[in-house]
Amino acid sequence: MAVVVQRRDYGLQGIESKRAEEKGLASAEWYATAIPRAKMKELMKRKDGPAIRDTLIWFGGLIVLGYLGYLSWGTWWAVPAFFLYGLLYATPGDSRWHECGHGTAFKTPWMNDVVYHIASFCVLRSATPWRWSHARHHTDTIIVGRDPEIITPRPPIWKILYMQLFHLYGGPIEIKRFALHAVGRMEAQEKDYIPASEYPKAFREARVYLLIFLAVIAACLFTGSILPAMYIVLPSFYGGLLVLLFGITQHLGLYEDVLDHRLNTRTIYMNRIFRYLYWNMNYHVEHHMFPMVPFHALPKLHDAMKHDCPQARPSFRAALTEVFAALRKQKRDPAYVVVKPLPVTAQPYRYGPERVPEADDLTRSEA
Repeated sequence: MAVVVQRRDYGLQGIESKRAEEKGLASAEWYATAIPRAKMKELMKRKDGPAIRDTLIWFGGLIVLGYLGYLSWGTWWAVPAFFLYGLLYATPGDSRWHECGHGTAFKTPWMNDVVYHIASFCVLRSATPWRWSHARHHTDTIIVGRDPEIITPRPPIWKILYMQLFHLYGGPIEIKRFALHAVGRMEAQEKDYIPASEYPKAFREARVYLLIFLAVIAACLFTGSILPAMYIVLPSFYGGLLVLLFGITQHLGLYEDVLDHRLNTRTIYMNRIFRYLYWNMNYHVEHHMFPMVPFHALPKLHDAMKHDCPQARPSFRAALTEVFAALRKQKRDPAYVVVKPLPVTAQPYRYGPERVPEADDLTRSEA
């Protein structure tokens, strides 16, 4: 007999949102590792240099790979050329959208804004709505009914994850939102976290995005080829592999409804290439605990926090193995979570307002 598991309401206007507020989980105070003030001041210093260097490498890489794709168009060599182009288009697009959205990538504000808008389009995210969505994600990280950026509920919906390999779930949703915003309307749940004063800006951005779509379609019709779309818009879909894989390692398989990022977020050691593409967001516990520390300082922040955090996952592969094992177990037992032991120098986990780990939690978690 099949086991039927009841799924919670992950919407932002349902019963779980009200429960989160009643439990004191909404806009609550989170645990933070104690860092000396002078050290934190040093870590929070912003610089233009690292981000300018990485942005030039990004755009330069796209030009080189795009040219190779053009030269090989019509042959099988175009497949690897555009595969790499798509990865370089979408993966840094995601991480640059993220860091520039925090306003910490560059010291110069207008540089953050320019790269943020370019990167937002690369990953098909409305710039202004997603800035507010991500602010809510940081305020209420993986709080059910409050966080709009939970990738999949428990038990996991595998169809969503498979579709997101090519951005076929989130991409169409975002394009529909562009169309909605272009005619001056907002989704009901967007109104939950976007101030009304920001609506006109979101509407203008959506109209610009749709004009770009129309220009790409016109270019394809004029040339009689999909080649123009292979450089813009389509890479958001065919280049999304690492965006998904990096994204699912951030929080999936860990706790929901806690006020300690050490319980609901992973830090992972990665190679230099992945760290460049991801802009050091593999140091994700550190980023969530101190989101105003720039990407280039996250390795140093990690060193300053080691004594108070569970050991980082040793590799990207190890993190993915852990995530998929947890998701398989959550199919039958949504309460299952992975929780790693803390070093003896760490402060105890903070599970929530006046909450201690229950016996049932411990039997359903992996230490």
